[in-house]
Order: sequence, then structure tokens, then C-alpha cells
Amino acid sequence: MTKSDGDTPRKTDVKVSLMGGHRLDGATLHERTVTASLIGGADVDLTDVDIPDGAELRITKLSLIGGVKLRVRPDVRVEVHGLRLGGVTDDGPSEPGGPTVRIDAWGLLGGVTVHRA
Repeated sequence: MTKSDGDTPRKTDVKVSLMGGHRLDGATLHERTVTASLIGGADVDLTDVDIPDGAELRITKLSLIGGVKLRVRPDVRVEVHGLRLGGVTDDGPSEPGGPTVRIDAWGLLGGVTVHRA
């Protein structure tokens, strides 16, 4: 993950495809990432990413059909926002603090599944 300091503007990565999803990992993400596809989900692996405590990583998923599969460390808080037909599966951390990953999932079909490793 590339983190900006106070002097440089934040970078936003944009990934677009008509059909087919996106596979994202720490090396390909900045503080804000937008992934858009007509049909296809997003597979995001953040288990090897050192997100500082108090930092927020934001991922926006836009698709007609396709959900988000997110893998994070056990101490990472995950917030899910947006509108979609599909649930959210997460047995999130019970302790406050730590880094936050915010998922904004917008679409017709597809849920958000969080796996902790």
C-alpha cells in the first residue's frame, strides 16, 4: 500500500473491465482504489500489507453483478457501505483501534465476504 504524507495529494487507483473481476493485493493498492466492472467481482488480499494503526484504506467496488472477497489480518476493522443485494459476512475484531479498511460496494448482485488470516 502506498501512503501519502501531508504534502502530496492522495492517489486513487482505478481498475475498469467489462467482464471479469479484479485481483488486488497490497502492492497494487493505494489509499483509495476504485474497481468497476459490468460483470465480475473483486478479490482483495491485504494479509501482507502493513496498514498503520489509525489509517484508513478505502476500496470502492462498482458492478452490476459481482461481490467482494476481502482477506485481512485479524486486527483490521472492516466497514462495509453501499447498496447491493447480498449480505456481508464478517466476524470482525472485538477490540477497538487498529487500521480500518472501508469497502463501498455498489451493485445489483453480490455480497462482501471478509476472511481473517
